[in-house]
Amino acid sequence: MDCLFCKIINGEIPSSKVYESENVLAFKDINPMAPVHILIIPKKHTDGANTLDESNVGVISEIMLTARKLAEENGLEDGWRLVTNVGEHGGQTVKHLHFHLLGGKKLNTELA
Repeated sequence: MDCLFCKIINGEIPSSKVYESENVLAFKDINPMAPVHILIIPKKHTDGANTLDESNVGVISEIMLTARKLAEENGLEDGWRLVTNVGEHGGQTVKHLHFHLLGGKKLNTELA
């Protein structure tokens, strides 16, 4: 498979890992858009949110709890954002489900 995030999971490409469990990996974005910009991904390849079904409930729950934990660890008590892009028109550039945890400054309220 020629997936960038799968290569990171497999250790073929280095990353600035901040959290890892059996099912989830989180690492710093190499092109941060905020003082805190962490990518949280499932280790099992899933193309995007548009391919989720009931079998993914456990890992999605773990991703949400991981986001909260990382927000707390990074001092984001003033607020943070968790975003996933879906498909080309939604801005998804890597076809592996991933969530952007953003914070550390007042974020713009415009989403488009």
